[in-house]
Amino acid sequence: MKNLKLRVIPSLIILLIMSCSSDDNNAKDLEKPTITVNYDGGFPQGCQELLKGETYNFKALVTDNLELASYSIDIHNNFDHHTHDDQVATCDLDPVKDPTNPFIYIESFSIESGQTSYEFNVSITIPTDIEAGDYHCSYSVTDVTGWQSITSIDIKIVE
Repeated sequence: MKNLKLRVIPSLIILLIMSCSSDDNNAKDLEKPTITVNYDGGFPQGCQELLKGETYNFKALVTDNLELASYSIDIHNNFDHHTHDDQVATCDLDPVKDPTNPFIYIESFSIESGQTSYEFNVSITIPTDIEAGDYHCSYSVTDVTGWQSITSIDIKIVE
């Protein structure tokens, strides 16, 4: 029995080592996708005021070295003056307040396969019955390998 163990254990170890392969022929994606809002047509720009009841085209250019997969738009209140890691601009903020009827918009969209560059253009109407004040517009983009980038823009919704 001991002799059998001495032959089986090394054989299992060799089999395990051989089954592990390092497929170096496939390049690894080490780059996150990018989001650009600061260009002609990019919307909104930092500190921009949006009117209740108006419809706006939210636009950004997203790129990736291999292939894009999806993007999302998240508009939420900033009544508590929180920040995000990469805010585009610092704006004058209203006093801190508790939300009573804030605007919330969260949507995700797929990008047609094979795209390495894409300009999204999403029409959003700001409701008239929401609370005016400071908001963040956050864009995120994900590539086919799962890398994600996020950017946030301070905006103000006004009467």
